[in-house]
Amino acid sequence: MENIAWMAWTAPTAIFFVLLAATLATMTWLAVAYPEAERVGILRIPTTRGDRLFISLIAAAVIHLLWIALFGSDTLATLPVGEEGIEISSLWLATAISLVSAVAIFRTV
Repeated sequence: MENIAWMAWTAPTAIFFVLLAATLATMTWLAVAYPEAERVGILRIPTTRGDRLFISLIAAAVIHLLWIALFGSDTLATLPVGEEGIEISSLWLATAISLVSAVAIFRTV
């Protein structure tokens, strides 16, 4: 069991799943409120919002895996909250890069 201890439910994990659920709810609402037409972007293939979401999620996974391989997930800072504080991981930088790439994907693909 010690080998999977890193898979514990943490605040960043909870935030990830809440944001993922919010994204899917927003995408569902957009599909109902504003029916979509396929769009041809820089990939030169017709894509829908769902396609672009899938591409951006795959890109986010690749960015995070590369970040961990190249830079690790060391703590950048510790916020003085509670007894032990909240550690801010360098993975938040990878998350910011992923968000920028998702915006680029949704705008251009």
